[in-house]
Amino acid sequence: MATRSGSPIHFLGLNAAGQKFWLGGETASYCPENIVKNCPPGNQTVLAPGGSALVSPVPQVIHSFPFPLFLPLYFPCKKNLTIYQDTSVPGGQRVYVDPNGALSFTQAHSASIPEGSSLGPFEYNAAEPWSHYSFNGWGSSGFMACPADGGRWQVFAALGNATVPQGNVDDCLGFSAIALPYSGETPAWQYI
Repeated sequence: MATRSGSPIHFLGLNAAGQKFWLGGETASYCPENIVKNCPPGNQTVLAPGGSALVSPVPQVIHSFPFPLFLPLYFPCKKNLTIYQDTSVPGGQRVYVDPNGALSFTQAHSASIPEGSSLGPFEYNAAEPWSHYSFNGWGSSGFMACPADGGRWQVFAALGNATVPQGNVDDCLGFSAIALPYSGETPAWQYI
């Protein structure tokens, strides 16, 4: 969830779609029903710091508002994380920042990322009442949301030289990425 008081992005959920991340819009996911029985709903974007849900006991949801109530769990500050999306697909899906500065995720079944991309450092900082994710690579100060088509805002590393949808970084808004603990089942087979 994004927080930036008095702005159009305040309390918008972070959603994975089109191998990018967006504020507003819907999560896009896929499940091969002919292979997988009981597909997960695929309507939430959940990040698992340090690896996929299979190795990380504390995946985080950045969920649309109003959000479900979860027990408040707090964790120490973790720097230089590798972040994956919480999925069932073999190999998981890794989160990275592409060469244009866009927060992105890998295709299912592939660890391939574009040359010149950054795998971090991502940071997870525990705090009350909410914890935060940030990206501090390339001199970034966190994340920014840039207006895009369809009323959505595309998420980028907060960089003055990012290549943004409407061409003007000055139209982008810096925000805090709030992380809420998630203890449910794996939320998606894969994000698309």
